[in-house]
Amino acid sequence: MAGFQMKRLGLMMEPEPDNPLEVEGVLNPAGVRGPDGQFYLFPRLVAKGNYSRIGIARVKFNADGDPSEVERLGIALEPEADYERRTDGGGGCEDPRISYGEDLKRYVMTYTALSSRGPRIAIALSEDLFHWQRLGLATFRPYEGIEFNGVDNKDASVFPVAVPDPQGQPAMAIIHRPLFPGTRPEETVCQLSSREVDLHRESIWISYCPLGEAGDEPYYLSHFELHDRLASPVALWEQLKVGGGTPPILTRHGWMVIYHGVHELAEPSTVAHKLCYSAGILILSQEHPRVIRYRSPEPVLTPELPQERMGTVANVVFPTAIDRRDDLGLPDRFDVYYGMADNRIGVARLDVPESLPTGALADPPRAKRSLPKGDQSQTESRRDVPITIKKGSSPTCHTQP
Repeated sequence: MAGFQMKRLGLMMEPEPDNPLEVEGVLNPAGVRGPDGQFYLFPRLVAKGNYSRIGIARVKFNADGDPSEVERLGIALEPEADYERRTDGGGGCEDPRISYGEDLKRYVMTYTALSSRGPRIAIALSEDLFHWQRLGLATFRPYEGIEFNGVDNKDASVFPVAVPDPQGQPAMAIIHRPLFPGTRPEETVCQLSSREVDLHRESIWISYCPLGEAGDEPYYLSHFELHDRLASPVALWEQLKVGGGTPPILTRHGWMVIYHGVHELAEPSTVAHKLCYSAGILILSQEHPRVIRYRSPEPVLTPELPQERMGTVANVVFPTAIDRRDDLGLPDRFDVYYGMADNRIGVARLDVPESLPTGALADPPRAKRSLPKGDQSQTESRRDVPITIKKGSSPTCHTQP
């Protein structure tokens, strides 16, 4: 195989007729193997007024081992805490990601809590996937004058094992992308034909919670003290925004994250800006995840099907869950579950190549740190410098329909 390729397997979930909990969509699920070895999805269920709950469903597989349908099992989380509810009675628990924390011996769910303050990252723990203990909103210490607290934030996920923080200590690490004012794609699309990217405010970040200080008190796990900037927009298909996607999962090449990028569709006949959400690949060093080993120059999945091009939000594929098919004896095979136009859930197959493709994108350079030999990369070379992105035509797509 020449590189990373994705093949669609089909539609997994869509709103049930006459189900008021799903009248506005079923989308953006978390996914994880349970204690029983089965694979569970945790879809966002959207009721009238954009009121979201997190459901739970068991995935069923056909004779070939491909995911084919789901069995709905109820609700995992619904808005109850004050940080999940608005004063007008609305609110939401949205877009979860789940990893099994091997050091914690518990499942860790990150999700978007929607209150009157806006979207924020919330965290919950579980031992069995059916009963969840809320830890509250994630908090972040400032970094070089950047204040993360009080800023809209979403699409977060955690590593399943402890990784070294910037001081070399083991930590629970979270990937997130703060939505600083002016950095939403609806805002960046209105800027000039070329713009200077603010590297600190338009990037995906890794933040760290030292495990050694958590002790027996799990609430400490929601406080993140140190930070590394991970990735900024560099390619045309992500020129307006980059953000999180599936939780980090270990491959033969290192930690893989399927992230999302946003660009503007080239439709000169229309006045309004039309956005397109696509998916790409990040491969991070297993030992030092802040080091990018590979970044796909073009998307591996982009809206093509009618269900992806038309829906609650048009032209969206949004990866949020991933399943390594160890159960089939295929550790290089992954099933990727993704939101389709903010209304349905699809699944696609990704087979990881034996070697990393050449021609990977380089991220803007950053401050150099001392790393073990073999982990140095062109992304760890010098102080942060701004980059300029020029708008262009829609990127090509290598997705196999």
